[in-house]
Amino acid sequence: MRAVVIAPVLKSARAKSNPTVITRSDEARLEEAVGLARAIDLTIVHSAVVPVSQPKPGTLLGTGKIAEIKASLDEHDAGLVIVDHPLTPVQQRNLEKEWNAKVIDRTGLILEIFGRRASTKEGTLQVELAHLNYQKGRLVRSWTHLERQRGGAGFMGGPGETQIEADRRLLQDKIIKLERELEQVRRTRQLHRSKRKKVPHPIVALVGYTNAGKSTLFNRITGAGVLAEDMLFATLDPTLRRMKLPQGRTVILSDTVGFISDLPTHLVAAFRATLEEVLEADLILHVRDMSDPDNGAQSSDVLRILTDLGIDEKDGAERILEVWNKIDRLEPEAREALVQKSENQSNVIAVSAISGEGVDTLLGEINRRLSGVLVDRDVIVPVRQLQLLPWIYDHSIIDLREDMEDGNVRLELRLTETEAAELDRRLGIGQKTQREDWER
Repeated sequence: MRAVVIAPVLKSARAKSNPTVITRSDEARLEEAVGLARAIDLTIVHSAVVPVSQPKPGTLLGTGKIAEIKASLDEHDAGLVIVDHPLTPVQQRNLEKEWNAKVIDRTGLILEIFGRRASTKEGTLQVELAHLNYQKGRLVRSWTHLERQRGGAGFMGGPGETQIEADRRLLQDKIIKLERELEQVRRTRQLHRSKRKKVPHPIVALVGYTNAGKSTLFNRITGAGVLAEDMLFATLDPTLRRMKLPQGRTVILSDTVGFISDLPTHLVAAFRATLEEVLEADLILHVRDMSDPDNGAQSSDVLRILTDLGIDEKDGAERILEVWNKIDRLEPEAREALVQKSENQSNVIAVSAISGEGVDTLLGEINRRLSGVLVDRDVIVPVRQLQLLPWIYDHSIIDLREDMEDGNVRLELRLTETEAAELDRRLGIGQKTQREDWER
């Protein structure tokens, strides 16, 4: 379908904006809106930033701009207008009448993309719930059949129930049903988390603005085949993989849905079960596209969403590691300066998920942060307890293994104090010492 994309810029909102908050440029907003439209295979025939001095309650835009966009639609034979701004149901209906074309606002566009990208049952449920909540307030856009009345008690019938009320009731019934199903999904996720805690592998979650390269980095680190394309919201459903760090530590890596500015509240609520994976993570990798001129504003949007999820600034400083991605796209001088800058900051690693540059450094930093204080141990695993070896290899770094003549295995290893205590418990070392003390 041929489409026109416009990005309304409200001058009044700009005047009231907080100068301390990093905001994206008007051109970057328009470029992102065009990218979102192309993500659902629309042919963009015209795009423009539209200044709005005084928003109109009925149409948002003034009559002059409406006429200008109408002429562009006729010139390019386009039947769809993407408005990169929230529209009320009345504004959407009035603009469709003025332009004689279908109109989709930012929320509707993101919902459309998510609907196409969802591949699992959970993702489909989440998108459907968000879509129903969005549509519930937009039944006013439908035609005259919504004015018809039916039913009613008494001999004369009475006012009865209008079609719009019936439709809203049906929508509400569907919403309640979906919320129950998603609650079951949330319980299932909690069950999976509790099982993972029994085999306590640390969880590392990838977050970032959409198209920052999270899935490419995920594939680079784990060797998984997750879809990774230069496209907004190329992947939607979260993916978890178990992997071993070069030093031998086993972790679970989680790739989450990309964030975006002005994410519709319907979607935030619907995807909360998915985003809870981030809350449970021991370490959060905030992946940034450093080749994007607007990466500062994108970073602010991501941090704001993390704060909304319940990760406060103080907690975030300890749990969040910034990954400056796509350095391969920079000019040599800019790339060198960025790498130098990252090396002077303890909370930043510069990488290229495509070429692999910096990934080994990143893995080393992940291992350092998750390992805590390591202690050296020299243990002998008796023959009757050799079944513990897989657990030991998963939870420690083995420096030396000696297979003894009597079948026992001697290990020189490093592990955290917590895991050292767990190893003693599994080997019964503490219990043996207590028995010897009691016998003496």
